[in-house]
Amino acid sequence: MTVEPRVAEALQLVEDGATAASLESARLDFKTVGRSRTDSATDLAEAAACFANATGGCVVVGVADRKAGPAAFVGTDLDPDRLQRRIYEVTSPPLIVTVEELPWAGQRLLAITAPRSPEVHQIKGKATERIGTACEPMSAVRIAAVVGQRRGDDWSAADSGIPRNAIASRTVDEARGLLAEAADAERRRWAELSERDLLRRLGLLTPAGSLTNAGNLLLVADEARPLVSYVHRRARSGELSTNQQLTAPGLTALLRTFELIENRVNGTPVNLPTGQQLFIADLPDLAVREAVVNAFMHRDYQATGMVQIEHSSTRLAVTSPGSFVLGVTPENILTVSSRPRNPALAAVIRKLGLAETAGVGVDRMYAEMVKVGHQPPTFSGDQHRVSVTLQGGAPNTAVTRFAATLPEDRRSDPDTLLVMLALLGKRNVTATELVPRLQKDDGEVEAILLELTTPAIGFIERTRESAQARAGVYRLRDHAIAALGPAVTYRRRVGDDTDRKVTEIVREAGQVNGRMVRTLVDVDTPTASRILADLVDRQILVKTSQAQRGPSVTYGPGPLFPTSRPRRARAKREPSDD
Repeated sequence: MTVEPRVAEALQLVEDGATAASLESARLDFKTVGRSRTDSATDLAEAAACFANATGGCVVVGVADRKAGPAAFVGTDLDPDRLQRRIYEVTSPPLIVTVEELPWAGQRLLAITAPRSPEVHQIKGKATERIGTACEPMSAVRIAAVVGQRRGDDWSAADSGIPRNAIASRTVDEARGLLAEAADAERRRWAELSERDLLRRLGLLTPAGSLTNAGNLLLVADEARPLVSYVHRRARSGELSTNQQLTAPGLTALLRTFELIENRVNGTPVNLPTGQQLFIADLPDLAVREAVVNAFMHRDYQATGMVQIEHSSTRLAVTSPGSFVLGVTPENILTVSSRPRNPALAAVIRKLGLAETAGVGVDRMYAEMVKVGHQPPTFSGDQHRVSVTLQGGAPNTAVTRFAATLPEDRRSDPDTLLVMLALLGKRNVTATELVPRLQKDDGEVEAILLELTTPAIGFIERTRESAQARAGVYRLRDHAIAALGPAVTYRRRVGDDTDRKVTEIVREAGQVNGRMVRTLVDVDTPTASRILADLVDRQILVKTSQAQRGPSVTYGPGPLFPTSRPRRARAKREPSDD
C-alpha cells in the first residue's frame, strides 16, 4: 500500500525514538489490540467513527502509544477484511472505511482510514467526534447541527413565519444609513428603495412575503431575546464599570455593541514616515469589529445563550454559542476555506458593509493586530462555544511606522506581517519554525520567505551559510533592523568589525566588561549590553564573574572564541606614475 506522508512521517519518528502518544493529532491515532478480538474490533470501530464524525483520519493498529523506538511496534494479527466488515456492522448508520496492511519495523500493522462522513455514526446509541487528540461525546443538539451543516441547511434562510409589519422602523433606518455610506454606488442606491424592495435586495423576505430567520433576527424587536452580554472592567480583574444585555433587533444590538467598545478604547498618536499622523487605538477598530461581527454572524442560533463580550482597557474576549464551523480549528482558522454556518445572515451583514468579503475577516484581524506590534488573535473552542481574544495595549510605534513603509499590498498581508513579528524576537527563522504561525506547509512558507527577500519587498535575507540551501535560514536585513529600532529585542552585528575589536581586547586583557565595550566602539550602555549578550549567545564569550549587573560583570573567551587574529586584507597598491 502507499502510506500517507503524514502517517509515514509519524511512524518514522516513533522508530527514531518518539512516543506514539506525542504524535497523535486530530487526524491520527495509534492503537493496540486486546485479548478479545470482538472487543478490539468494537474499540477500533469507535475510533474510526470518531474520525468520520469530525474531519476524517487514520487509526494505525499495532503501535503502543506509550513506548518509543522499535519496541513500540507490537503488530497485530487482525484480518483486515473481517475488521472492515465488523466496523460496518456495529456502526449506525453503517460506516465504510478502508483497512490495509502496513509493514513497518519488522511488524505487521493495519491502517484504518475513515474519511469525513456526511452522516453522524453511532455505536450502541452513542456518537463521538475527534477534537484534538480525544474523542468527545456528541449531544443530540450537536448531532443535529453537524448533520444540518453537512447537508447544507441554512437556518438563517428559513421562513420565520413573522410578517413584515413586525419590523421595528428604526432598524430599517439603520440599514439605510449603512447602505448610504457603502463604497459602491449600486448599494448606495439601495438606501432609496422602498422597504419591501430593500428587504428583497438584502434577501430578508421569503417568496411568501414573510421574514426569513435572518430578517426576524436583525429587524424585529424582542425585549425577551437578549443577544449580546457586554461587560467592561477598567482593569482585567477589576470591578465592573459596565454590564449590559442587548436585546433584539440584532442590527441595533450590533451597532450598539460597536459604540460601547469604541467609547472605552484609548489611543496613541503615531507619526508615519510620510508625515501623516495616525491615531492608533489600543485595540484596533477593524480587528474589534471583525471579532464581534464574526461571533454574531457564525454563532449557532439553535443553541441557547448570548454572544458574551468581556472588555478591559487592553483586552477584548468575544465568546459565541456553538462550536467551530465544520472543518475549522484554531490550527487552521487563518487558511481554511469554510462555508459559513448562516450563509444568508452572513450575506446580509456583508451587504450592509459590517463585515469583510467572505473568507478574509480572520485575515483582517491578524493583520490589524500585528501591524501595530500586538500578538495575533487567539482562538479556542469546544462543542458548546468559540472564543477569540485580542490582547492590545499601546501600539509599538516602531512597528507601526515600519509596516507603513511596506509595499501597499503587503501592509495588511498576514503572512508578511507574521514573518516580521517572528523576527522581532528571534535572530533568524526557518520555514519549518513558521509553519504553525502561518498555518501553511513548509513549501508554502519557504516560498513566502523567498518572496520577502526580493528587491520589491526585501526586508529579510538568507544567512550566508544557507544561501545555496534548499531550505534557508532567514533574518532581518540591516535597514529593517535600523527602522524597527527598539522593537527588535536583539541586535545583529553589522559586519565583523565590532566582533574583532571586542575579541582583540579580550585576547590582550584576558577579559572585557560593558564599560570597555562602550569606550571601544562608542555606543551607549544598552547597546553595549546587547553586543555582549550577542557574543555570549554565539559562545564567543562567557561570563566570568558572579555579579549579575553593573561594571563588575566581566566576560572571557568562550568555546568558539577565535584562536588567532583574523587576517586583514592588504590594500591593493595603486600603479605609480613613475
